[in-house]
Amino acid sequence: MGKLDGKVAFITGAARGQGRSHAIRLAQEGADIIAVDWLQDISTVDYPMSTQSDLDETVKQIEGLDRRIHTTKADVRDFGALKAAYEAGVAELGPVDIVLGNAGICQLGSAEPDPVQAFNDVVGVNLVGVWNSVYVAAQDMIDRGQGGAIVLTSSTQGLSGRGSDGSAGAQGYAAAKHGVVGLMRSFANWLSPHGIRVNTVHPTGVATPMVENDVIGRYLEENPQAGQMAANLMPVGLVDPVDISNAILYLVSDDGRYVTGVTLPVDAGFNVR
Repeated sequence: MGKLDGKVAFITGAARGQGRSHAIRLAQEGADIIAVDWLQDISTVDYPMSTQSDLDETVKQIEGLDRRIHTTKADVRDFGALKAAYEAGVAELGPVDIVLGNAGICQLGSAEPDPVQAFNDVVGVNLVGVWNSVYVAAQDMIDRGQGGAIVLTSSTQGLSGRGSDGSAGAQGYAAAKHGVVGLMRSFANWLSPHGIRVNTVHPTGVATPMVENDVIGRYLEENPQAGQMAANLMPVGLVDPVDISNAILYLVSDDGRYVTGVTLPVDAGFNVR
């Protein structure tokens, strides 16, 4: 018996990185997965975004666990496209019990020929996309009357501005991740009376393609003080995606059945430095 037997989880940014890890971890506990990813580069982001082959690998791993998965290519900034992806997944797999607003981009170290566009892109994906991800599902979850759980992926940058720089993309990242906390608290007040718990998770740096790429690697080489500012208190550089997935599993399972409205750091002590 798994902790999530019979549950359906709607996960954005599920093709690789944390999103894939979350999908696998929840599937290991019995959940079926509605997986969404954009699978297309964004002009203001210098590192490659996820691809169809990445999403295919997520499908392979979920099906290898004998769980069902429905996938859709959609931009979380596009409410209509995301709603269509959600509805198609529900039509195939059944009603959603869990929402993970995980899709995100990072522009630290990226070139910024258009800082206004850079700021708007990161806020669009990391904040507007999170609102869209919850809003497409929330009323259905209320109407169903079976409760549920929502976890929004923020960051250490959602609790602290430490380690950021003066670029528009980095400022947009910190603003968006702080904004996700505001959304969580607002959603928690709205949805918790319906038995739908809403929380945020706040990872430090995670070993995923969003962090482990040439752009950020070059930036840290050229700006060693930034790496020192962003260092964890515990002697670890990047944590593993599954460390975040395990925290999310706690929040969406009955283990966390009375936990709502909290900001849960998985940050190796980053925020107490």
